[in-house]
Amino acid sequence: QVQVVEFGGGSVQAEGSLRLSCVVSGYSECSYGMSWNRQAPGKEVEFVSGIDTDGRIRYADSVKGRFTMSQDNAKNSVYLQMNSLKPEDTAMYYCKTDLPDYSDCMAAWGQGTQVTVSS
Repeated sequence: QVQVVEFGGGSVQAEGSLRLSCVVSGYSECSYGMSWNRQAPGKEVEFVSGIDTDGRIRYADSVKGRFTMSQDNAKNSVYLQMNSLKPEDTAMYYCKTDLPDYSDCMAAWGQGTQVTVSS
């Protein structure tokens, strides 16, 4: 079973920066990618960034050019560098494993880390 924990959130002013970290532990028989997702109050969960098993990284249009996702396989970790933060980036940020629909394994979500951006 896979466990996920993320941290690094906090409160910053607009145009500030934060770096989120996500650490994965445990074993899975299934191959998986990783992604960052966020949920603002009263809104649906929104995809932010993801990396697939081939190493391809994708970004939501709303964060493209400002956020950078990276991975360190030796540390079983992925990161999200967030620059030029905007108040609309305020949300709970979650890290999760990504698996195809046909997978026998279940996705694992972290507990979330809060990001608050003030104007």
